[in-house]
Amino acid sequence: MSTRTFRIMVRGVFHELSAEQRAELLAHAAEHDVLRAAFTPEGHLSYDLAARSAFTFRFLDSGEEEEDILLATERAEEAARAWLVERGYGYKNLRSQAEDRSQAPLGKRQRRAAAQQQR
Repeated sequence: MSTRTFRIMVRGVFHELSAEQRAELLAHAAEHDVLRAAFTPEGHLSYDLAARSAFTFRFLDSGEEEEDILLATERAEEAARAWLVERGYGYKNLRSQAEDRSQAPLGKRQRRAAAQQQR
């Protein structure tokens, strides 16, 4: 059985942040810039609080069965919640979107590489 790779995005909105919390998030904004966003096992948070109060966590997980994506999504949502709660950040509208990379269509370079391997 082959391992499947899952990419999960957990999105939400910061809610009722105190002035101190907002200042803390703004102080760390460069670390969480969307241009630095990556899918990682521990989850990467990105936001642009100066523009809007939305945030996105990006998680990388894996499993062997197609159904494992559901468990991976639950783990990602719980990890995002835990991070927010641990820091006392209010949030709302938490939702997730998951993708099984084994089901994703191949890009142009990937198709070309696959064709060359078959020759």
